[in-house]
Amino acid sequence: MDNRQNSTNINWYPGHMAKTKREIAEKINLIDIVYEVIDARMPISSKIVDIDNLIKNKPRLLIVTKYDLCDKEATDKILKIYEKSYRIIKIDLIKNANTKEIINITKKLMQPLNEKRKSQGMKERPARVLIIGVPNVGKSTLINRLVGKKSATVGNRPGVTKSLNWIRINKDVELLDTPGILWPKIENQENAHVLASLSSIKEEILNINDIAAFILRKLFSLYPEKLKARYQIETLTADLSEAYNKIAQKRKVFTKGGLVDYDKVSALIIKDLKDGYFPNITFDRLEK
Repeated sequence: MDNRQNSTNINWYPGHMAKTKREIAEKINLIDIVYEVIDARMPISSKIVDIDNLIKNKPRLLIVTKYDLCDKEATDKILKIYEKSYRIIKIDLIKNANTKEIINITKKLMQPLNEKRKSQGMKERPARVLIIGVPNVGKSTLINRLVGKKSATVGNRPGVTKSLNWIRINKDVELLDTPGILWPKIENQENAHVLASLSSIKEEILNINDIAAFILRKLFSLYPEKLKARYQIETLTADLSEAYNKIAQKRKVFTKGGLVDYDKVSALIIKDLKDGYFPNITFDRLEK
C-alpha cells in the first residue's frame, strides 16, 4: 500500500465551470442578492475561494447545508468567524429546511430597492437571487425545498446541473441556479482531498486509493471512535496495510488469488462515508 499522504495533485476545472463563471459575470448586474451555499461538514473547503470576484459587492446569505450531518462543535467554531462578515442560515435539508427564514431575509434585503421603485412610480418586483456553491453541496435539494415541489434535478454526485436556469420560487423571489463550480487549480491539497472525500469532485478523475487513505487518516486523527465502531480499527500503520487487511477480512474483499483487493476496499471506504456510516463529522479545522 502506497504510504504517500495527500499525494494526488487534484486539478479539476471542466469546461462547463469556466462557462458558468463567464455567464455569472455577464448576469451579475441583474442580480440583487446572492445565496452562497457551503457544506457544514467542510465549511472551509467548500467555500469558493474567488467568489468575491464573481459576485462583487452584492448582499449575501451564507447558507450552510447538511448541518444535521456535521460535527456541530467543530463547524460552529468556523461559522463564528464567518458571522463577522455574513448573515448565516444553517440548514437541515431533510427535516427542517428553514426556508421561511431565507425568504423573509431576502424580502427584507429587497425592501430598500422596492421602496425606491415605488417612490419613482414603479411597481415592486421580485428579488433576483443568484445561488452558487461547489458541486454537491445540496443546492438542488435546497431549491426544491424553497419551491415546495421538485424543480431541480437532485443527485448524490457532482455535476448534475449543467447550465444557468431561472426558477421562480414565489411572487417575491426569482432564483438563478448555477452549476457547481470549483477553481482552476486547488492550491491547498488538504482542501482538495476534503472536497474529493465528500463528493464535490467526481470520483472518476481521482486515485481512489489516495482518497480512501486520506479518509482513513482523517477519521483516525479526528474521530478514532467512529473508525473503531465501523471497522474495528484502533491504530494505523504508515502504509495502512493492516487497516486494509482488516477491512478486507470484515467485508470479504479479496482477489481471486486471495490477496487484498485494494481498489475495492478503497471504494468501500469512500462509499461508507458517502452513505453516512460516519455521522456527525466535520473534516475542516481552523488553523492553530
